[in-house]
Amino acid sequence: MQEVLVSVVIPALNEADNLPHVLPRIPQWVQEVILVDGYSIDDTVEVAKRLMPSIRIIWQDGAGKGAALRSGVKAATGDIVIMLDADGSTDPSEIPAFVGALLAGADLVKGSRFVQGGGTADMPPLRQWGNWCFVLLANVMFGTRFSDITYGYRGAWRHCLDQLALEIDGWENETVGNIRAARTGLRVAEVPSFEYRRIGGEAKLQTFPAGWVILKGMLAEGVRAVRFSGVRRWRSPEIATAVASTTSTPAPDRAMVLTR
Repeated sequence: MQEVLVSVVIPALNEADNLPHVLPRIPQWVQEVILVDGYSIDDTVEVAKRLMPSIRIIWQDGAGKGAALRSGVKAATGDIVIMLDADGSTDPSEIPAFVGALLAGADLVKGSRFVQGGGTADMPPLRQWGNWCFVLLANVMFGTRFSDITYGYRGAWRHCLDQLALEIDGWENETVGNIRAARTGLRVAEVPSFEYRRIGGEAKLQTFPAGWVILKGMLAEGVRAVRFSGVRRWRSPEIATAVASTTSTPAPDRAMVLTR
């Protein structure tokens, strides 16, 4: 079987203190790591180069996390693209589970904090309630069966990335992208993921402003779905079983067996 190349895209803005806890933990078999810098005023770029001399540094085109992801995805050359946060909240050791699920047949794999094996140390009750409301709204509006909707830890085949709403610059990019992927018929799978607290620095997300833009984005996607009559059911029951067996896979060669 032809080798599958994996790219990791990391949006970063003033994350110099956190990168030492992130970059060294990325599996060594990942062929390409791209750091998308949002014009940091600290030593983010210098620290990244020191920790990982092979890292590709690109500058973000536009403002917002969605814009950073778009810039990174555009630059990625891998067959699979994993989207990882720079603040230490997403665990690089989970990358094999994402790759394994993609090799098992998924088009998009998203982490979930609310399935068995997942969890969070950085979600106060108000944000948990908000996420639950968004999950319920998405599942009712679009016929999906998500267990988590606002978490940004994702991986996808590069040829599927155009269907992840990357034209959206803001926080709603990830939520709307998950919905659009399911709505347009991509095979979407969830894998258990644990969200850690930001290691250092200042959090970029603010609960109420972010919640408001996510809600507006979901409603706009609902209008888009009606306009294009593209609402489809989320196709993943056959993927979910395979995903459970990949969560502890230490390297992609074991996950490769799932494709044979």
